[in-house]
Amino acid sequence: MNLIALLGLDAWLARWRTLIAEGANAAEDRLELARLEWLEQKRRLRQVLLLGLVVVAVTVVALLLLSLALLVQFWDTPQRSLVAWLLAAGWCLVWLGTVVGFFSALRGMGPAFALTRQELRKDWHAVKEHL
Repeated sequence: MNLIALLGLDAWLARWRTLIAEGANAAEDRLELARLEWLEQKRRLRQVLLLGLVVVAVTVVALLLLSLALLVQFWDTPQRSLVAWLLAAGWCLVWLGTVVGFFSALRGMGPAFALTRQELRKDWHAVKEHL
């Protein structure tokens, strides 16, 4: 004789088992979503870092060669100091543009784990409503 069946608790226990199984499946899905988003975030960060380093390296080489060419062109003229100051101002403008571009790229990345947080927020609201 089954005491749980006699007391009418078998349906209640079955419902709780189902809820626990669904909760475990939902938690597994959320962890998988977080893992996928982490991989995507790492890929984006790696790409931004690599492109930033390439831009810095190419910019430095290009501006050094341009600076050298301009100084050689105006070396024996009275405008030599003017050209040197203009080159320094140009370098400062390039630096400023690079900093603005860098922060713009960082802002454009968006929040990390947005989908995971959204799903967890929905789950939390569903649990609060159910209670």
